[in-house]
Amino acid sequence: MSRSTRYSLLFALPLLVLYEEFVVLLSHGPAGGIRNGADVVLQQAVYAIAGRYEPIVFGVLVLGIGGFLVARDMRQHRGPLRWSTFLLMLLESLLLAGIFGAVVGTITANLLHLSGYLVVPGGAIEHSALATRVMLSLGAGIYEELLFRVIIAGALDAAARRLLGWGPWFAGGFAVVVSATVFSASHYIGPYGDPWAVQSFVYRLISGMVFSALYLTRGFGITAWTHALYDLLVLAL
Repeated sequence: MSRSTRYSLLFALPLLVLYEEFVVLLSHGPAGGIRNGADVVLQQAVYAIAGRYEPIVFGVLVLGIGGFLVARDMRQHRGPLRWSTFLLMLLESLLLAGIFGAVVGTITANLLHLSGYLVVPGGAIEHSALATRVMLSLGAGIYEELLFRVIIAGALDAAARRLLGWGPWFAGGFAVVVSATVFSASHYIGPYGDPWAVQSFVYRLISGMVFSALYLTRGFGITAWTHALYDLLVLAL
């Protein structure tokens, strides 16, 4: 059930609300105008079409499409939502976030022949205020998973199947690798981008592939929360 649209999107909704509340609260401070990069990319895409009405159109698209998908899924699966399922999803996300860094760091270290496991620093944003970094961690969970996994990986998989005639395994592998590469490269773009380093690029490439695998097997909600909680855990440590 945790993979279903109704549970997955409703589970991700508080993450979206928390991020947007932080954006509003910080809008008049020194961090005003700073948003998660994936959020900015999506909003700019909508702005190119809607112009000055972009905030309204963007909000309607995100909440409208999400609400439609949840309502459709609930019509197809009658019965009340189980709050215990949401609790178990949160516990699973906490567990996955706790082991994520060690797993990805160990894989990266083995690939690059490093000792131990790799820990990637937070880059230029590491010197920002705590509230700003919390906001960006929440935004990474909701918007980076939406952009890189749902939209980019989903579009690449569909294009490979329908336009190139590839099988599901080959198309899915292609979509995962390409979207993970774009995900990793995006961390080096813009004024808050990290300085280029092979170690951090490979770490984030592996991270993108793991998040993609998690999205395919456990759904969007658990993947978004795992990503956000992992970033918050790195921030806390």
